[in-house]
Amino acid sequence: MQPTPSPSDFWDQRYTESGWAYGTAPNDFLRAEASRIPPGAVLSLAEGEGRNAVFLAGRGHRVEAVDQSSAGLAKTRLLAAEHGVAVHTTQADLASFDLGQGSWQGIVSIFVHLPSPLRRRVHAAVVAALAPGGVLVFEAYAPAQLTLGTGGPRELALLGSLAELTGEFTGLELLVAREVQREVQEGKYHRGTSAVVQIVARKPALAPKG
Repeated sequence: MQPTPSPSDFWDQRYTESGWAYGTAPNDFLRAEASRIPPGAVLSLAEGEGRNAVFLAGRGHRVEAVDQSSAGLAKTRLLAAEHGVAVHTTQADLASFDLGQGSWQGIVSIFVHLPSPLRRRVHAAVVAALAPGGVLVFEAYAPAQLTLGTGGPRELALLGSLAELTGEFTGLELLVAREVQREVQEGKYHRGTSAVVQIVARKPALAPKG
């Protein structure tokens, strides 16, 4: 019996395949909502091969791309060089990565699927890590995706409902919060009609003094 690969081994194997697992174009929802992110530093969680980080850097943001896969981050740097933009990469597991406090004008979480206890912890850290006025852009597969089979995890435990996810971002003002079906065409692993949760949320600005 073959041992189950660790998550980092799984993603390293996927990202060393020829081509780009999820394409080189940014996620459609991120592209549609990116103008809401204020100028400044943006953190992209579980960035993979760099498509979203490179897009945001092209919009003038200072982008930190975090992923546990060294192979994925190598592709991020390659894609950034091809587009003539700068992206800072950090290899880290989200279970131990410190997002900081009030550090980011934007945080991006695109198709990041974590076990629910870790997901809740990371999402609480997201709320704390956004600067006042900072914006979260989030898209992930919904539980209904299991019946569609067009991408994403095959375990219900890795898929959060809209109610669960919005509850995990308590403290942010919800600008977009919906569960929809949409066509996703991202490389060879996200292809077809998909059930997704989409959230855009802003951290309240500090009240003026005096």
